[in-house]
Amino acid sequence: MAEPGAVESPGKRKGVFRKMAQILFKNAKLLDPEKDELEGGFSVLVEGSTIRAVSGKPIKAPKAGVVDCKGRTLMPGLIDSHVHVLLSEVNIRYLEAVPMTLATMRGAGLMKAMIDRGFTTVRDTGGADWGIRDGVAQGLLPGPRMFIAGRAIGPTGGHSDARRRTDYLGGACKCCNAMTFCLDIADGADGVRAAAREQLRQGADQIKIMVSGGVASPYDPLDSRQFSLDEIKAAVEEAEAFGKYAQAHAYTPDAIQRAVGQGVRTIEHGNLIDEKSAKLMKQKGAYMVANLIAYYAMKERAAQFGMTPEMLAKNDMVIDGGLRSLEICKRAGVKVGYGSDLLGALQTEQSREFLLRREVLTPIEIIRQATLVGAEIVRMKDKLGVVKPGAFADILVVDGDPIKKLELLTEQGKHLSVIMKAGQFHKNRLAA
Repeated sequence: MAEPGAVESPGKRKGVFRKMAQILFKNAKLLDPEKDELEGGFSVLVEGSTIRAVSGKPIKAPKAGVVDCKGRTLMPGLIDSHVHVLLSEVNIRYLEAVPMTLATMRGAGLMKAMIDRGFTTVRDTGGADWGIRDGVAQGLLPGPRMFIAGRAIGPTGGHSDARRRTDYLGGACKCCNAMTFCLDIADGADGVRAAAREQLRQGADQIKIMVSGGVASPYDPLDSRQFSLDEIKAAVEEAEAFGKYAQAHAYTPDAIQRAVGQGVRTIEHGNLIDEKSAKLMKQKGAYMVANLIAYYAMKERAAQFGMTPEMLAKNDMVIDGGLRSLEICKRAGVKVGYGSDLLGALQTEQSREFLLRREVLTPIEIIRQATLVGAEIVRMKDKLGVVKPGAFADILVVDGDPIKKLELLTEQGKHLSVIMKAGQFHKNRLAA
């Protein structure tokens, strides 16, 4: 992994970089997500981990390493606001037999594949801990910048309850079993407070709670109510006390309204949202993080990886609501983030989310969801998802115009000539 501000040196083997104080990108078409079209003839100067200058005129930087984009598109790195880097099995029950050492090694491969696709930032919504996040930040593993929820918290018998019906209370050791490591059970407002405080103590960036049933959990109905209002409020209060926020797994209008009404900031999934729920989200300034591809990929391929007929039946209940949820949120003015929520081997489909959303949204609207809105969700507005002075130097150079051809952001990063995170090259096909 390169040091901050490094560029590949001519004649050196792949992966070896020469440190430079500045990197100058020239002859680029700029994709500014705040604008509808590309602007030509731009230069961008990177210094250390941040962007120092952006100009429609040549920038003088005689000591900078130069990357000539030759008319390619320069844009911000992508943000996936709903991933699970440790959930390496499509049927998460199989994680019962996976020790954390193996789960971490699998996660390393999944994270590298994410940044290979141009996702320089992700929000892990259940599973990844501070060790994985900080290991990537320290350059020990290649991967995107991470914002973590730690263990997702749910009630007994709910979406976070990973026990078999024959398991005793407490279940398996959380250090040895990758499934229970990623999930937590708490009951009563005091129990939720304790669980949230523990995740905050462990460095969580946000608190994840379950307020409705889920597809991948075997025993809870999709429309089940999970957590009382007092329990939801407890999670929100504890998150806010740490300067963080709460996110909620929720499908139904009832679950969405109960969560947002108690101060939950982001709704994950939301496939069955209605106009009333969307209106409340707009009033409260809440965000939706939709993830259509998870349901399509599960319908198409999950059975071969062990997902049960019961799980797939619940998947069929929500798949049709995905596109409709985007339409409802657009009419209500609710901001929607880009999320994939894929499990295990299905994570190769991460970028296909761009193409599914085209049924409802324009390409630039989708790109904004994966840049500007994502940055707002992780509370890094003007630092991520943009190419402007003072922002982190998370930069993609694309072989074409993604606004005209969204497919350029798919195919596992095939059309990305440069991937830079915080001023550090992960990939550079344009080195002199």
